[in-house]
Order: sequence, then C-alpha cells, then structure tokens
Amino acid sequence: MGVIALDCDDCFATWRNQARTLLGHGIDPAEVTWGQGPMDDLLAVVTPLPEGPGPFRARVPAKLLAQLEQAGRYRGEQRWNLLYEVLWRVAHGDRTAMLAGERLGSELQRRIRQVGREAHHLHAFVRFVPLPEALVESLQLDLIAWHEPAHDILDSASGHFAERLGRQRWLIATPRDGIRYDGQILDYRRQCPADWQDWARNAEDPGAELWLTYYRHTFNPARLNPDALRQHLPGRFWRNLPEGPLIPQLVGQARQGKQRDGQALEVGLQQGKRIAGPNTPL
Repeated sequence: MGVIALDCDDCFATWRNQARTLLGHGIDPAEVTWGQGPMDDLLAVVTPLPEGPGPFRARVPAKLLAQLEQAGRYRGEQRWNLLYEVLWRVAHGDRTAMLAGERLGSELQRRIRQVGREAHHLHAFVRFVPLPEALVESLQLDLIAWHEPAHDILDSASGHFAERLGRQRWLIATPRDGIRYDGQILDYRRQCPADWQDWARNAEDPGAELWLTYYRHTFNPARLNPDALRQHLPGRFWRNLPEGPLIPQLVGQARQGKQRDGQALEVGLQQGKRIAGPNTPL
C-alpha cells in the first residue's frame, strides 16, 4: 500500500496547503503521515504528494479552520495526522468530528484547551528582567525574559505584552522560537537566534533579592495546599522563576510544622517595643 510521508516543519500554513492538495485528490487519512519518523509498516511504499489542486473542492466552516490552527500549536504524537482526519471527515459531511462528545472531536478539543492553558502560563509566568542602562543602549531593549513553553504559543500569545507594556522594548526567548518588540512592531522568529537565547538566559535581575525577600515573607504556610500550588504553578516552571528555588524550601518548612505555627518564629525573632500593660509598674 502506498503511503504519502510529509513534513510540514510544524508550520500550520504549510500543513494547510498540503492538506488542501490531499483533500482535492481524495487521499484518505490512512494513506498519509506527517513527520512520525520511520514508518512501522515495513511493506508500505512511500509515494509523493500529488501535484495540482485535484478535482474535489472541499468546503469547511471557518470555525473548523480556527480550531485546527489552534490545535496545530499542540506538540505531541499524531500532531498533524489527527488534524487531517478531522478535516477529512468534516469535508465529507461528518461534522461530529468537531464535537467534544465524539472520539476525534474530544481529542481535538482537549488539545485546544491545553494550548489555551499554555498561553495563560506564558502570561502568568514570564519574568521580565530589566536591563542595565549600558545594555539598554547596546541591545536596544528594556526588558528580557526566558521561557520554556510546552506548546507553540509564543507568536499567538505574546501580543498580550505589547498591549500592557506600552512602548517598552522587550524580548522573550525560548529553546525553539523567540519574539522581540521594539515598541511598535513584533518580530517573531521560528528559530530563536542564538544571541537572543544567550541574552535571555544570562540576564541578571538587579531586583532579585528584594523580590525574594518579599516572596519569602508573604508566603503563608498556614494556607498552603501543595496540590493546588502545583496545579496553578506547575513544577516545570520553577527553575525559570526567581522565586523557584524558594518554593521547595518553603513547602518543606510548612510540612514540618510551620504550617501549624504560621510565621510565629520569624515574628518572634524581630526586635520590638515593650508596651506597658494596665498592671505593669512604670
């Protein structure tokens, strides 16, 4: 059996063009695969992608294309194969493939939720570091950050910072891609330049100690819920947060009794002023 093996370079626009050609030529999802490495079927014969648009003209709802683009940001197995299977079924009249109550639709919606959650993590856990004045001039940047997202959400979710940081110039670098804002235009790179990564990973925050002192003293061990903490602040982000190294220490102290006594020890060590009671001689 012939199998068409494709590589879209994890780019939705490239995948969409390939999928349009496949649909036009009536290529069943079972006869195509994207970037899955060596094929398991040793008897499969690799065939090329057909040329030209093909006779079939598929019409699909705009909502589906938006969902496919969002789900295409999900990194995982069968990343692009699943999208083509959904597209194939909808194009042939079966719109249940878009719905959460159906097998394919359920997985599609799960991936969309995961991508949305990862965008929220970007907004919540990016820590911009202000650059020293000398570097501000040489790099033409005010703020810089390093982040490690689980899915490809940087280009779609970073406009959030352009809206909130005004004309400040900033850069977010990741192990895969990067984005830079000069106060007016967003410059997204699918392959993050090495110098961007070096700047972001080696930036030193001049206010780090002040922030750690604040975090340490506002952490309330009496209200600690470790499961909720990890749900809302996954451990994979801790190493890139300035307060990250403190979290295991503070959680450990809470579990060893500080959760019961709260911050009494720290309060007791502070120097204070004696106040005369009603029966205390002057």
